[in-house]
Amino acid sequence: MAHSRNDRDEHTGHGHDHLHGITDQRRIGVALLIIAVFMIVEIVGGLLSGSLALLADAGHMVSDTAALGFSWAAIRYGRRPANAQLSYGYKRLEILAAFVNGCALFVIAAAILVEAVRRFAEPVPVVGKTMLIVAFAGLAANIGAFLALHGGNRENLNVRGAWLHVLGDMLGSLAAIVAAVVILLTGWTPIDPLLSIFVAVIILKSAWGIVRASAHILLEGTPQGISLADIKADLERNVAEVRDAHHIHAWSITAERHLVTLHVHPAPGAAAHDVVAAVRRRLSLRFNVEHVTVQVEEHDCADPGSAHGHGASEPASR
Repeated sequence: MAHSRNDRDEHTGHGHDHLHGITDQRRIGVALLIIAVFMIVEIVGGLLSGSLALLADAGHMVSDTAALGFSWAAIRYGRRPANAQLSYGYKRLEILAAFVNGCALFVIAAAILVEAVRRFAEPVPVVGKTMLIVAFAGLAANIGAFLALHGGNRENLNVRGAWLHVLGDMLGSLAAIVAAVVILLTGWTPIDPLLSIFVAVIILKSAWGIVRASAHILLEGTPQGISLADIKADLERNVAEVRDAHHIHAWSITAERHLVTLHVHPAPGAAAHDVVAAVRRRLSLRFNVEHVTVQVEEHDCADPGSAHGHGASEPASR
């Protein structure tokens, strides 16, 4: 029996990840500065105009400021090296940040919905001109933050979460502009809470996607696009050194960094080190997985549940 761990990901992928991390951190930092400054402007404008649409967008910006700050810190500290207590390092901070950001979006959306319902029952006067000026300024600020984040690593859940936060703000500003124009032209104030509900629904949709994806990673779920059954079939079909692959597990440290462990029975006459090298090459080529742990077994697998070489089962489709 031979044990081997693929350490190539410590060298081949991490340099690229490090550069991505620096760029993403800078992008999020710029977006954070823009959003934080305008957040204050929009809160004041929303209070002066009495617009729920502006206050909804401002509330979203409060969440964004905290979320972007958390994202920035997660990328910064996520680059710290692994140690004896955290053998995979601090990269999971990015996933925790994405999960918390998604949960915060749920709270913000719920607050907007509650206030919108209240305003339908008890309409509040809205100063359309002030609302329109602040909404246009907000849109400009959000476009600036959006451009700062555009081009970042969209596979990174943390960056994607920040991008979705700012995109939600842009929609909020557009909704506030539409509401202000309608109020100025017609005086129909219910458009304000009505469009606020629309923004809240968009926020909820974004939040659900981020929470679901980050929770799946935190629960060590099989990465999207990777099938354990496909790995087994592919290795047994295309790697001459492998007679049988079983007890296969796949999970992720981050949305971009996947890991696989598996047991294999070698083909007759195949040396253990050749089996390990062949499995690594195939998983890298076919499934884009660089961090692989291979256990080569000359005899029956002794692990519970993996008798007859079938320890891993395919999870339900997501």
